[in-house]
Amino acid sequence: MTEKYKLTILVIVLLFSHLITKAQFITFKHDGIDRQYLYYEPTNLNENMPLVFVMHGFTGDANNMRDYSEMNQIADQYGFAVCYPRGTFDSNGNRFWNVGYAFHQTETINDVSFLTELAEYLQITHSLNPDYTFATGFSNGGEMCYMLACQAYETFKAVAPVAGMILQDILDECDGSLPIPLFEIHGSQDNVTPLSGDPNNNDGWGAYPSIPFTINYFSDKNECTTVVTETLPNIDASDGSTIVSEKHLDGINNNQVWYYDVVGGGHDWPGAWGNMDTNASEEAWLFFQNHIDNTLLLPNLEDLENTIRIFPNPTNNVINVETNNPLEIKEIVIRNTLGINLNLKPTNGLIDLTNFNTGVYLLSITTSKGTITKKVVKN
Repeated sequence: MTEKYKLTILVIVLLFSHLITKAQFITFKHDGIDRQYLYYEPTNLNENMPLVFVMHGFTGDANNMRDYSEMNQIADQYGFAVCYPRGTFDSNGNRFWNVGYAFHQTETINDVSFLTELAEYLQITHSLNPDYTFATGFSNGGEMCYMLACQAYETFKAVAPVAGMILQDILDECDGSLPIPLFEIHGSQDNVTPLSGDPNNNDGWGAYPSIPFTINYFSDKNECTTVVTETLPNIDASDGSTIVSEKHLDGINNNQVWYYDVVGGGHDWPGAWGNMDTNASEEAWLFFQNHIDNTLLLPNLEDLENTIRIFPNPTNNVINVETNNPLEIKEIVIRNTLGINLNLKPTNGLIDLTNFNTGVYLLSITTSKGTITKKVVKN
C-alpha cells in the first residue's frame, strides 16, 4: 500500500471517529439554552439502577472527561449509568461550571438548576433510581460537586470531588442543607488548588478554606463519630506519591466522609496521570456503592413506615403529617411524578394541596433516623 493511500485511510478514520464523538452529544434545553451531555448505560445495569454524573474541569470538555476518567469501563464492570454533562462557555471562551469564581461574577448561567433538571430527566426517561444519583468531577467539576452537596442534596445523594475545593461563599450558605456523604481526593502538592486553601483569594479563584478544614466541616455536618486512618499500598513507587486514607464513619443515616491525601501528588486525576497507586474513577464508584450498601442496611426504615402517618390519604385539600414518638422531622419535600420539587412547605405539620391538580404526588420525609417516601393522592 502506498503512503498516499495510507494517509487517505488515516484521514478517513480520524474524521469518522470525530463524527462519532460529535454524534454522541445529546441536547437538553434548559432556561432557553441548548445544553449538551454524553450518556452511557451498560448492558448489565445493576438492580439498584444508579446514575453517576462526571464533570470536566475548567477549559475541559465532556468527551475528554469520558476518555481520561474511563468511567464507561468502570460502569461496565459495576453496572451503573453515566452522564458527562457539558459546561457552557464563559465570556473569555472557556468552558466552565459556574461555581462563582472571583473572575466570573458577571456570569449568570445556573448550573445547579441545569444539572438537577437533567438528573431528574434521566431518572425518568431511563428508569434510574433517584435515591442513587451521584456526582464526581475534576477541579472545576469537583467544585461543582461541592455546590451540589450544599444546594442540590435532594437530587445528588453523594459526591466525590477530585482536586476540588469549596468556595467560602458556598460554604457560608451550606449550614442549612441536609448532610450527604462526600469523598475528596487531593494532592498535597496541588499548585492549582493548594491543600492549604486560599482564604485571602491570592490566586484569583475566590476565597476558600483548606481541604482538611473542608473535610472536617462535612464530617461534623454528617455527625461522623469515628475516624480511621491508613496508608494505602504504594503500588507504583515511580509516581513520586503515596496515599493516606482518612475515613470518617458512623454518621447520620450511616453517612461517611472520605479523604484521600495524595502525599506528593499534584493537580491530578489518580489513575490517569500523577498518582498511579489507585484509580480515582473506581474509588469514586466504590464510595457511591458503599453509600448504597449503607442505606440498604439501615435497620429502622421499616419502623419509620409504621411511625409516620399521612392522613387523610386520599385527600381533597389538606394532609397531616404525624409521628407516634418524639422523632425529629428535619424536612418534608413534595414532588410530582416527574420528580420536580413543588416547593410547598408544611405549616404545623399540615400540607395544603388545595390548589394542586388531582393526581399522585410523592412526599419525601427526612427524619433523624432516615428518609422515607410516601405516595399521596389528591382527589
